[in-house]
Amino acid sequence: MTAEQIAAVAAVILSLLMSYVPGLNAWYGNLDSTVKRLIMAFLLLVVTGGALGLSCAGLDKGFECSQAGLWQAVQVFIAALVANQAAYMLTPRPSIQPLAKG
Repeated sequence: MTAEQIAAVAAVILSLLMSYVPGLNAWYGNLDSTVKRLIMAFLLLVVTGGALGLSCAGLDKGFECSQAGLWQAVQVFIAALVANQAAYMLTPRPSIQPLAKG
């Protein structure tokens, strides 16, 4: 699998977790849509940056530790964002009860 394919799969899994994991889906579902997008973008940035960091540390070979590898990481991040948002829009979400205040 290519780095883009792995990132897309990870992005879809992240989207499914936020939609279906009890408790997490209630917390996430009650957030403003802009905040949801920012959280997903941040998590995907952390995953992509972590993969690049592991490659540069010699623990993984997903990216080349160079300017070309950084550019590939940016492309992977964009592909992950697209896959994540598409998965979120296409998957049905269970009804979410508001979180109790207190």
